[in-house]
Amino acid sequence: MAGRPRRGVARRPGGGDGGMIGLLASVRDAAEARLAVAGGADIVDLKNPAAGALGALPPEVLRACVAAVAGRRPVSATVGDLPLDPARVAAAVDATAAMGVDIVKIGLFDGDLGGCLAALAPRTAAGLRLVAVLFADRRPDPDALDRLAAAGFVGAMLDTAGKTAGPLTRHRDAGFLRAFTARARRLGLMSGLAGSLRLADVAAAAAAGPDYLGFRGALCGDGGRAGALDPARLAAVRAAVQASNRATATAGAQCAAHSAWSAPTPSAPATST
Repeated sequence: MAGRPRRGVARRPGGGDGGMIGLLASVRDAAEARLAVAGGADIVDLKNPAAGALGALPPEVLRACVAAVAGRRPVSATVGDLPLDPARVAAAVDATAAMGVDIVKIGLFDGDLGGCLAALAPRTAAGLRLVAVLFADRRPDPDALDRLAAAGFVGAMLDTAGKTAGPLTRHRDAGFLRAFTARARRLGLMSGLAGSLRLADVAAAAAAGPDYLGFRGALCGDGGRAGALDPARLAAVRAAVQASNRATATAGAQCAAHSAWSAPTPSAPATST
């Protein structure tokens, strides 16, 4: 069984409750990992965009990326677009965790989810931090969140398996996204939203209250998600996430002020004469 990853990653303080939403930047090599850290990414996510929705990077690239980040940010990594075969998924999780990443991500593709959760539960009990990725364009099962929490997963993301049919917000409406993050929060899971999100999608996705928003294509140049990470585009997305955080904080402060203003004034205690 793989050893425990180096850095813990928890739900962001109040992330889904009106607090700060973090930025997850997906990168494909050590150079991009360094750019992501310099550009203010909160999680550096390692995956191969040329190999599918959750394409896995080779072990030597994973090791190089972990070394490049050097503990400055939590690092997550995907195990690939694997069917849910318990033995195969468990082996891929172990191999990925052994590279020193903090979080291992698996996709809930077709297969034996129950068998995979049973195989992975001893690993989460030993401290391995797993995040599951559900796919908005493949009829995600909301009840899977309860099963993930019971198996010791630390988080769940809602993503898209297909990367040519538009962003997440085209596949699921605002009510579905809010319900996903709220259910994850009740279960103590980190929540993330991703899936071909564009700069223009940040405000709508942030309004659903996730702990993290994940990006790849929006951070790249003209080549799209298969192109190189562009620091200027990363800065623009980072600024948009920060703007959403400021707007949420302002709205929360105004709501609190209104509640305080409208609360009845306590009566003065009676005194005896």
